[in-house]
Amino acid sequence: MTAPSRVLPRVLPRVLPRLVPRLSSRLLPRAARRGVALVSVLAAVAVAVPDAAVRPADVVLVDVARAQGVDLTPRVVWVLAVGSDARPGQRMTRTRADALQLVGVDTRRGRAVAFGFPRDSWVEVPGYGKGRINSALTYGGPALLARTVQRLTGIEPDHVLVTRFPFFEQMVDDIGGITVDNPRAFADDDLKPQGFRKGRIRLDGYGAMAFSRIRKSLAGGDFDRSANQQRALRGIHRAIRARADRPGFVERGVLTVLRHTDTDLSPAALYRLAQAVAQVDPARVRTCVLPGRIGRAGPASVVFPDVARARRWGAAAAQDAALRRC
Repeated sequence: MTAPSRVLPRVLPRVLPRLVPRLSSRLLPRAARRGVALVSVLAAVAVAVPDAAVRPADVVLVDVARAQGVDLTPRVVWVLAVGSDARPGQRMTRTRADALQLVGVDTRRGRAVAFGFPRDSWVEVPGYGKGRINSALTYGGPALLARTVQRLTGIEPDHVLVTRFPFFEQMVDDIGGITVDNPRAFADDDLKPQGFRKGRIRLDGYGAMAFSRIRKSLAGGDFDRSANQQRALRGIHRAIRARADRPGFVERGVLTVLRHTDTDLSPAALYRLAQAVAQVDPARVRTCVLPGRIGRAGPASVVFPDVARARRWGAAAAQDAALRRC
């Protein structure tokens, strides 16, 4: 006879996210169903999610010291989303960041704003002087990168999320692909020789990764790439939003992320964060890329960002994730 302790870790991750939402959808009001769904996640996590220390993480989600629970103050939750350029065997929290997006979510009003930063932005890195913004991750990990972004915008991120691009690909495939509105046709000999046509296009995981990483063939270089990263994020959000009310969707998503994540957030906090993102109205999302001028810092080609504008954005959006215009 098979021991229950060996069966449960295999069975519960499949059974609980399906069974509990189905039963609760018939027996309980909506508010109560959310509580039952959270219980199902916590129960499954307790027996099914391995310790991140025993396997390499594809996602690192760090809770900055001042952050409280997502369902408590502050009303706006700020997440610094980072795409790491880490190669196999490298620590993704100690390599240069290839994508940087500061995302604010108003958890009560269902709206969000995202600020994109070109990775070569020449900024003040606390304790290190001037440097590229993406070097802060190399010097001091997520905490220093958060402080660097705070110095630039006046907003302290509540959480820093760092992910590898292969996991980004997998996530897009897992949600069935995404749709983006592409303002211009472009291609890349290495990542996408056949290119992307102008207009509304459908992307699988690899396509979304290539769309988000190509820079050299874009007229606006790093600025256009950051905007494309935001288009991909909006496509992901729309896909998640369209499925959020399906029984067990958020629960299965949280379990999947936890299996790949090294985080100091509790499963309950992660679930509430996922719910807050899923409840944002796509029509109430504002995305902006910080402008600047291209120049040189010694031998290096860099972007000198519009710091005054970054601080205006931060002051305007800090309390309600609302920005009337970029």
